[in-house]
Amino acid sequence: MSTRLGDLVERLGGRLIGDADIEVVGIAPLGDADASHITFLSNPKFRGQAAQTRAAALILSAADDEIVAATYQGARIVVDNPYAYFARAAQLFAALHAYVAPAGIHPTASVDPQAKVAASASIGPHVTVEAGAIIDDACVIDAGCFVGRDVRIGAATHFYPRVTFLAGCSIGQRGIVHPGAVIGADGFGFANEGGTWIKIPQTGAVRIGDDVEIGANTSIDRGALADTVIEDGVKLDNQIQIGHNCHIGAHTAMAGCVGVAGSAVIGKYCTFGGAAMVLGHLTIADRVHISSGSLVSRSINEPGQYTGFYPLAKNAEWEKSAVIVRNLATMREKIREMEKTIKSLGDEQE
Repeated sequence: MSTRLGDLVERLGGRLIGDADIEVVGIAPLGDADASHITFLSNPKFRGQAAQTRAAALILSAADDEIVAATYQGARIVVDNPYAYFARAAQLFAALHAYVAPAGIHPTASVDPQAKVAASASIGPHVTVEAGAIIDDACVIDAGCFVGRDVRIGAATHFYPRVTFLAGCSIGQRGIVHPGAVIGADGFGFANEGGTWIKIPQTGAVRIGDDVEIGANTSIDRGALADTVIEDGVKLDNQIQIGHNCHIGAHTAMAGCVGVAGSAVIGKYCTFGGAAMVLGHLTIADRVHISSGSLVSRSINEPGQYTGFYPLAKNAEWEKSAVIVRNLATMREKIREMEKTIKSLGDEQE
């Protein structure tokens, strides 16, 4: 299914230079696009490739357009943020070709009579929905999902296969939860008495806002007493662990394998690179950006980019550096003593 460039621009905005009646069927990278595709330029270092692309139309910034226009012969859509425009255009084309799940409850699904499922919702094969669950309009719950008692799933939210959404948890509208995610398992809470561990009941829930995406095999633990909270617009990649009683601020994004220990409070518009770790009971301000592989071991009160790891080195070199780091306190004391000695010698000469 194709769409006119004019219709695309009318829907998404931008300034079209060229034929509005050109039909395109999808979006493709600069080097792969042909006359049936639209493509985009978001990095100036690819200007040369953009000038030679065979795409029917090119999404680009005004600054790039001034340079590329002399050699590129196709239509151009000039926008402030080409990468964001590409994302929205890709969403549009994906919707054109998307499979639409039929409304209704599959015969193999087990839906408790006390659950409320909107008529427009789609409940797939072998789904279990327990008593008290509320599933709103246009939700899609794919094969093998488990929806616990007294949960709330907002309109147009999509659970991919084998999502586990446990008792008392809630998610807002337009959520996306990928396969294998577990929402609302017990947090890791134990008290030690005489060398044995006593389990602390995890009686809170997980509250997730609107427009949240949760990656495959990601786990978000329920709170011990109060709830774990994920605010609107948060994006979590695959295999992330969010501990009990954490609070993740709106529009924060985390890449794969990030781990956040219990009761950490993370602000709005933060980003976390892959495998970053946050210790428990810390507070991180809004607009903090943590580099991949970093360990956050203290609270962060000011926005900015933070990095906490040693550069990669040969093992022998790393071991030498580790010895130096371990002895820094002793070296500091020796330097202070040397400074005192030098100062006293100077005083005697005067």
